[in-house]
Amino acid sequence: MKVLFIADPMASFKTYKDTTYAMMREMAKRGWRLFHTLSGELSVNGGLVTAQASAFEFSGAKNDDDHEWFKAADKVQTALKAFDAVIMRTDPPFDMQYLYSTQLLTLAEQQGAKVFNSGRAMRDFNEKLAILNFSRFTAPTLVTTRSADVRAFLKEHGDIIVKPLDGMGGMGIFRLTEKDPNIGSILETLMRFDSRTIMAQRYIPEIVHGDKRILIIGGEVVPYALARIPQNGETRGNLAAGGRGVAQELDGRDREIAETLAPELKRSGILLAGLDVIGSNLTEVNVTSPTGFQEIMKQKSFDVAAMFADAVAAWSVR
Repeated sequence: MKVLFIADPMASFKTYKDTTYAMMREMAKRGWRLFHTLSGELSVNGGLVTAQASAFEFSGAKNDDDHEWFKAADKVQTALKAFDAVIMRTDPPFDMQYLYSTQLLTLAEQQGAKVFNSGRAMRDFNEKLAILNFSRFTAPTLVTTRSADVRAFLKEHGDIIVKPLDGMGGMGIFRLTEKDPNIGSILETLMRFDSRTIMAQRYIPEIVHGDKRILIIGGEVVPYALARIPQNGETRGNLAAGGRGVAQELDGRDREIAETLAPELKRSGILLAGLDVIGSNLTEVNVTSPTGFQEIMKQKSFDVAAMFADAVAAWSVR
């Protein structure tokens, strides 16, 4: 198989924990031909969606942490439909540039390319707003552009979390209580004087035990979650915010949530999704670049990367 990864520069990968790296290594083990491009290297010429793609292989370096873990050939302008699979792994935020990329991917799909996750799915599933389709699994939630609404929500619940709709890695997330002296300043900064839509949710105390990332691959639920435990004094469990990752088996509620969402995600063309769960509450549906493969693989000896590669092989011929 020929597989194109649309991802951040490979020299920037933290290979000891990077999920995209784990995907690549598993596919290389299978003898698949791998290529890399940046989202900014997608283009359309004569109506055909192409990318400046470079073939690469693993260098065989003893230390995978070395930035020279790969050897890349020169870039070649190549149609996306020439690959057996195109894997979109560029990190959020979901800004206009990201939107344009998904639109080009949708056009490429119309031309015969197999893109995972699909461009349309990434547009339709805002990672924060997607939970509103599954409200029976969520804590009380408010989406608004009005700071007055947030203040009323805070008065009702007493302790809330506010966050932007386009963030990642815990960036821009604040916990507010009624006694917080900085409510006005935080809302002005986050909402840009009532010109930016945000989400507010009742604070979930179970966050002290971590939020759980549950992976769904090809409509199947990975049997282990990655609990992300916040640092002392933090309300964010995100690994990018300093959280500690602990792999653990799914409990009954985890499985109920995941098995309810899995068929819907599969129908929507989402090969890989990461559900974020705090306590018994679904808080996010990550479809852009879910992570956690390596932590689960190392701690539980469950080969998530192999499961993903199997799904790519199966979906590429659907």
